[in-house]
Amino acid sequence: MPGPMFIVDFEPQYGEMVDVSPLLRRMVCRNPSKFTFHGTGTYVIGRGDVAVVDPGPRDEQHVEALLRALDGERVRHILITHTHGDHSPAAAALSDATGAPVLGFGPHPDMAIGEGEDHDDTDDEGETDDNTDGAQEPQIEDDPEFQRKHAPDVDFDPETALAHGDIVDGPGYTVEALYTPGHISNHLCFALHEEHAVLSGDHVMGWSTTIIPPPDGDVGAYLDSLRVLLDRPQDRRLYPTHGAPVEEHHEFVAALLNHRLAREAGILAQLATGPKSAREIVDVLYADVRKELHKPAARSVLSHLRKLHDEDAVEVAIEGALTVSSETIWVRR
Repeated sequence: MPGPMFIVDFEPQYGEMVDVSPLLRRMVCRNPSKFTFHGTGTYVIGRGDVAVVDPGPRDEQHVEALLRALDGERVRHILITHTHGDHSPAAAALSDATGAPVLGFGPHPDMAIGEGEDHDDTDDEGETDDNTDGAQEPQIEDDPEFQRKHAPDVDFDPETALAHGDIVDGPGYTVEALYTPGHISNHLCFALHEEHAVLSGDHVMGWSTTIIPPPDGDVGAYLDSLRVLLDRPQDRRLYPTHGAPVEEHHEFVAALLNHRLAREAGILAQLATGPKSAREIVDVLYADVRKELHKPAARSVLSHLRKLHDEDAVEVAIEGALTVSSETIWVRR
């Protein structure tokens, strides 16, 4: 089965609320980067009485634009897919301004603290040429302002915790929470019943693969979470936080699953030739990918190695190692 066909044709309209379906509108934050594509897409569900999904990073201009666009409407719910810094931090300001409760799976996981040394939401495993023609010059991860805006949302504490299958409804809309850990352990997708659509956060993105940063990121959980979407034949479209919608998404998600399994087979094949680190494996498996993306790719490879270790397929070469990193040497069992 071929890999996924990524969608890189997307024109952001920063600061403007754009209709994307009868029940959905989207405003894109001006925070483009090699990790966020053209920026964070904040979705608004409903008309008049609405729910807001992923208000975005610590960006006053984006929050102010959202409030202007929603003037005269009532924000009933603020829904959070996960607590990476380009998704949830603006929820606090939006809740203060509107009085709306914040709903999500739970606080930022302790194991995810410090995962984002490169960037706490590195969504690009390096599969696409993620140019941002027509967008603001992308920021880079060592820009202090970028780091401030995208730091993990360690203060996040939802007023209501959502579990798999929980329903949030309002006038004309019904939203079902889908627990989809993997990218991070507190990740939710939101199924909009009336439109047979899923707001997929960073779990599935049309423009790129999703990084699985250990130790909180979990490849096994991620593969199971892809199957959650595949097991919902009633859904027909995905709306990721970054980039364009994915139409008739089951084939796309199946291709992502196949892609991950092929990566795992490639890792095992590399270890069959001798002991290697995640970095060394990336040098071979990602030889055709830009060097600047090798570091985040190594984090996904490391997550695969941890999964394979749990399955007794590989082991750390140095017995008794207390921690593992992208430089740790692994061998096949």
